[in-house]
Amino acid sequence: MPVSTAKTETIDKRFKGIMEPKKERVLEILRLLKKEYPTVCRSLDCSSPFKLLISTILSAQSTDATINKLTSKLFKKYNSFADFANAPLEELQQDIKSSGFYRNKAKNIKRTSRIIIEQFGGELPQKMEELLQLPGVGRKTANIVLSTAYGIVEGIAVDTHVKLVSNRLGLTNSSNQNKIEYDLMMLFSQKEWDNISLLLVRHGKTVCAARNHRCSTCVINHLCPLFFSSVR
Repeated sequence: MPVSTAKTETIDKRFKGIMEPKKERVLEILRLLKKEYPTVCRSLDCSSPFKLLISTILSAQSTDATINKLTSKLFKKYNSFADFANAPLEELQQDIKSSGFYRNKAKNIKRTSRIIIEQFGGELPQKMEELLQLPGVGRKTANIVLSTAYGIVEGIAVDTHVKLVSNRLGLTNSSNQNKIEYDLMMLFSQKEWDNISLLLVRHGKTVCAARNHRCSTCVINHLCPLFFSSVR
């Protein structure tokens, strides 16, 4: 059934935000997300760089809630990189089994811990290029560690929520995490890089989920091409 001219004009007027120049639209998205989520932070254990790194490695293909439950016990048994480096592989695998993909994670955690001990004196490095040398550490993990543990912002942490929400909003059209990070870095000022990651994660978890996304109550639906196309 064709949509009436009056209804089309109403829709076009209401959703004119998605037709605004990208810079203005991006700034409005940021402003509204900040207003909706005035306080955002990492939900993983951030009490030390050591715990943050291990928690972030474990969080791949899992949820923060699952990892926090796991690490609340794990860090009582393993309290240093040396503990992980010296742990029997099969024992460590069983200790982190609930995180998923535990065999690869256990192997990476042991190798990473040994590299940190042997090459960095037991201290977690504070440079992107050094962190990326560690097994199991990609740009997402490195960005989280640098920004959260050291206040160093070199990029934008892109997880599944950031990937999904930024694509739906038309901030990127890529499925590659590195390309998505680059696209977002080009849109937002560096002082907002860490914040926009946290905001998109929060929005993805609470409203813009992969399934059952609540578009009708979304504060930025008038700026979202996906919502606009669904009401046309």
